Amino acid sequence: MTEGQPAGHCLRCCWIGTHIGRAVGMDAEELGDLYYTLLLKDLGCSSNAARICELYLSDDIGFKRDFKTVDGSLSAALRFVFARTGLESGLTERIRAIVNILRNGGEISRELIETRCHRGADIAAKLGFSKRVQNGIRSLDERWDGSGKPDRLAADAIPRAANIALLAQVADVFAWEQGREAAITEITARSGVWFDPELVEAFVAVQQDEEFWTAMVGDDLAEAVYSMDPANREVDGDEDYLDDVASAFADVVDAKSPFTANHSSRVMFYADMIAEELDLAPDHRRWLRRAALLHDIGKLAVSNQILDKPGKLDDQEWQSVRSHPWHSERILERVSAFADIAPIAGAHHERLDGEGYPYRLRGDEIVLEVRILTVADVFDALAAERPYRAAMPVARALAILRQGIGAAFDGDCVEALARGLVRLGTPEGEGEVAA
Repeated sequence: MTEGQPAGHCLRCCWIGTHIGRAVGMDAEELGDLYYTLLLKDLGCSSNAARICELYLSDDIGFKRDFKTVDGSLSAALRFVFARTGLESGLTERIRAIVNILRNGGEISRELIETRCHRGADIAAKLGFSKRVQNGIRSLDERWDGSGKPDRLAADAIPRAANIALLAQVADVFAWEQGREAAITEITARSGVWFDPELVEAFVAVQQDEEFWTAMVGDDLAEAVYSMDPANREVDGDEDYLDDVASAFADVVDAKSPFTANHSSRVMFYADMIAEELDLAPDHRRWLRRAALLHDIGKLAVSNQILDKPGKLDDQEWQSVRSHPWHSERILERVSAFADIAPIAGAHHERLDGEGYPYRLRGDEIVLEVRILTVADVFDALAAERPYRAAMPVARALAILRQGIGAAFDGDCVEALARGLVRLGTPEGEGEVAA
């Protein structure tokens, strides 16, 4: 979502890359690490979204999607920047942005890639993946001739999984946009420049099997990828590990915008505070904390040009924002460990009076867990800084929640939050919550 690629991009990269790995003789352990490097290569992509919008005055999702089809030359990159920077901005602002990019382009590019790759590696570590997976993600944009970023690694200094992942990424992007012949041409043209020539030879060999391409566009690709040996290895995962997974993906979401930094963690904190005041059982509270951490994962589908906009949203932008709970539910329902929280995340913008979104639920159709999450989410939105206003004092935020009791919010949940804040040592008349 954050890279703007068609659905299944990382699955297709995994299909391409694992075939290459087998062709060059990787052993089972290496193939396992390659498999997860390919599936998780874009873990850090949300972290540079806001910066791209700021620098290029452009929709980050569309910008990143289209930039991947540039042929890799400096002249092509410059043409792309001129064509895409600040199209909806004033002339002076656009010129200023382009001049800044031309003067500092190398450093800007290194900064964006370093942020993304290091963030992705850190999240992979939090999820418990091996050092080889972490390094594969961290070095995704290194090139065989040493011209890549962020560390200008060259040749065998580049983790093999990283170079395979980059090759698979380029192959999928060009195959999807321009067809298989374009993908083959682009990969072979970058042999010895972006890619290890041995990996290019392996790709050219494996792609000659018609089934290789047929499976990539087939309805059964996910089943084929998830039936590979690495996916069938059992890994011990207890409740603590599931908490870590939820926390890691909350980091992915919150990294997308400076205005949502730690939002998911704070919503979890407030939701748990309300749940404690309402005497929910410990296991129930733990389940709700995961829902709170993951409730906004659908925001990855929304451009930062919209999320961080300081002014009023137009109808199309508002429609995009309103789609994020639906995306949250669709993502979570695909993960067996989190499928039971998917409806909670999908309903966190519903209102008791039926005027919420995306399903216009009302009254008893909205379960207690959603009511708790809604109050926690809105309170944090009010009490934290936003691009269009400063943070509100606690008393003002609570007053707004109380005004909405019965229409938008459950009164028991609002008052439970108020009691919890007092117990925390934040009386209603004081300014901010130290959470």
